[in-house]
Order: sequence, then C-alpha cells, then structure tokens
Amino acid sequence: MPSPSARRYLMCRPTHFDVVYSINPWMDPWADPDKPVDTALAVAQWEQLKETYLGLGHTVELVEPVEGLPDMVFAANGGTVIDGRAIVAKFRNTERTGEEPAYRAWLAGAGFEVRDAEYVNEGEGDYLLAGRWLLAGTGFRTDIRSHAETQEVFGRPVVSLTLVDPRWYHLDTALTVLDGETIAYYPAAFSAGSQAVLRRLFPDAIIATDHDAQVFGLNAASDGYNVILPEAATDFAAALRARGFNPIGLDLTELLKAGGSVKCCTLELRG
Repeated sequence: MPSPSARRYLMCRPTHFDVVYSINPWMDPWADPDKPVDTALAVAQWEQLKETYLGLGHTVELVEPVEGLPDMVFAANGGTVIDGRAIVAKFRNTERTGEEPAYRAWLAGAGFEVRDAEYVNEGEGDYLLAGRWLLAGTGFRTDIRSHAETQEVFGRPVVSLTLVDPRWYHLDTALTVLDGETIAYYPAAFSAGSQAVLRRLFPDAIIATDHDAQVFGLNAASDGYNVILPEAATDFAAALRARGFNPIGLDLTELLKAGGSVKCCTLELRG
C-alpha cells in the first residue's frame, strides 16, 4: 500500500511572475496585450500549493525571488539535490540564466555540497529520482552530455529518455514519480526507444490520457501517498485512487501560462 513520507521542498514566491517572452509552446505574451498574466492570482495559487505541502507535514523553504526573473517561481529547474549534494542548473535560454547564481547561493548557504553543471542541465525539470534509477530527460533543454556528468556526481544509474514533442519540453511535464516503484507517464511525449525502456523498467506504470497531458496533469508531486496535481487532470486522479494513492487537485492555471504547474514549483531537497 502507498504510504507518505515527510519531504523537504524549496519554493520561490512568484512575486515577479509574468509572461514577457516565449521559450516554450505554452508561453504567449501576446495573448492579452494589456495584461497576459494576473500576477496576484499566480501568487494566490502558489500560496495554496505551499499551504497544502505544509498541511501534509512537509517542510517548505523559500529562496528569495529576484526582480526581472519571472520564471524563478519554477524552483524545480534550479538544480538537482540528492544525498546532500547539489548540481546547480545551467539553463539553455538566456532569459533564465540569471536564476543560476540565486539558486547556487541558496543551496550553498543551506549546507549542500554544490557543483556547477558543465553542460546544459535544467535541474529536476529533467531529472527525476525513481527508486534506484535517476530518470533523465533530453531533447529540448537538458544536454544529453549532462547525463553522464550527473551520474558521476551522484553515483546513481542514469536512464536517458528522449522527449519528442515540444509541448512536453521537460521530463517533469510528461512523467511523475509516485513512489520508489511506481511512475505515471504520457507515452506520446517520448521517442519509441524511450517508451520501450519505460515499459521494461516500469511495467505497472499509470499511463496518462491525452487530456491529462494537455492540462499538465503529470506535473505533479508525490510524497508516496498524497499526490498534488492540477485539478483538471480528472482521469489521472481516478487512476491514482484506483492504485491506493490520495490525489489532491489544485488550480495552478495562471502558472500554466508560462508552462509550469505543481512540480515545476517544487525542488525536493534530499539530504
């Protein structure tokens, strides 16, 4: 039976959140010339996510938002933290490179052994720990050469997975880890070879529907029992209940305007 475990998360309040450029298919700064994003609403939705984590007994720590970095709310991209060691992100798009020193400083100040990435590496956006495996995405953002680099740092076997649809540009938009043995994923986001690898490693995975994928349902966070996910992912929620998990749906649609949701806002800190 699924069972929860206390988690330690790093988040960043979306004080400066906006959509002023486009670096993925979800971002459309021209959707409303007057105000494409309601920043106050984004903050309110983010606060609900933070309070949900706290209500479940998890620890939430905060990195200070930096003016001029509207995507800094997506803390998952700031790095990967396992066994007290951290690799700080190296972003592909110049619009986000300013986030790197902010996350580096926070992680070092928190006592983690910090290493800068040599190759483009977008943190937990493309690295998800699943039991003994470190699943690693590539295709749109993270350089596949970083997979070997990351394996050397953490000493964990890395499984490379190729994303083929730009709408699911990070691994955490197309796959979620539910516990040490169970994942859910959207097959169409992956190459044929990567689909075969996932079937072999996780034969009992939950397969997401097109609808779930379209509403970013797989951009979820699990503590092993409670699964926080976009409330619109109703098929996924039903599948989770059938497996003994407890889905908790939230509305983060304002943040989805920048191509992010629950997991994007959440960097897990593993000591």
